[in-house]
Amino acid sequence: MRRWENEPILAVEHLTMRFGGLIAVNDLSFQAGRGDITAIIGPNGAGKTTVFNCVTGFYRPTEGRIALVHGDAATLKAHLGPVTAHDRGFARFADGAVFLLERLPDHLVARHARVARTFQNIRLFQGMTVLENLLVAQHNGLMHASNFTVGGLIGLPGFRKAEKAAVARAVHWLEKVNLVARADDPAGDLPYGDQRRLEIARAMCSDPVLLCLDEPAAGLNPRESAALNALLLSIRQETGTSILLIEHDMSVVMEISDHVVVLDYGVKIADGSPEEIKNDPKVIAAYLGVEDEAEVEKIVEEVGLD
Repeated sequence: MRRWENEPILAVEHLTMRFGGLIAVNDLSFQAGRGDITAIIGPNGAGKTTVFNCVTGFYRPTEGRIALVHGDAATLKAHLGPVTAHDRGFARFADGAVFLLERLPDHLVARHARVARTFQNIRLFQGMTVLENLLVAQHNGLMHASNFTVGGLIGLPGFRKAEKAAVARAVHWLEKVNLVARADDPAGDLPYGDQRRLEIARAMCSDPVLLCLDEPAAGLNPRESAALNALLLSIRQETGTSILLIEHDMSVVMEISDHVVVLDYGVKIADGSPEEIKNDPKVIAAYLGVEDEAEVEKIVEEVGLD
């Protein structure tokens, strides 16, 4: 089943991002399926991180629409037009909600649309403990429980309940990433692979519907990459969270992805299942820097691709 066609959670339409005279992303359209692991791949400079920055509200696109739906395909179909026409950033309905991410700042994308992300370069709070990093991810809920006042200091019952739930959620995700024993250690003391997993755990503490991972396997050894694959598959299976990832490690992409989108110089050149992408001559050409199709076919023959 091609969920990205039949049951999308994210619909990117005609996305263009210009920086002065540079076109980083050019008229990009794709969908990510609900509950799918969708990979965005391409050579360096293809525009992958720019797409992530647009989806997560760090950049406001020059053109295009980025719609995320809480609900099913019928919710998106019924409400996308009216939300767009009324110049809203989002609207909630009895059957779900529709968010136009290109209209929202990053903090509202995270809070209301429930989109979480990690970064290519690790951005943990190095001096805080492992547990504290996961509690920071739940800051908004704790502030709300304290009535945005000194409720936390005086120990209001609602705040104590929320704090207990936040710690329980943090411990749950520390167990999932095998870091409970390091809960009280500074995050900066963890080995690199553990810091990568901690970043994912921190993102999951915000209870996202869409988890965006920017090169989560970067710098990992084969054993750590295998553990990452298992973690992402378990997140998808146990929580139903949809995952959008940028990745250069093709073993990770081909093993866990349901759907792959390929960019080259900001333009989509392929979109399909991992099997379709693996054997696409245009993808091979982009990665090898070959422009002549006859040369591509020759290389495909030599390496024995189907």
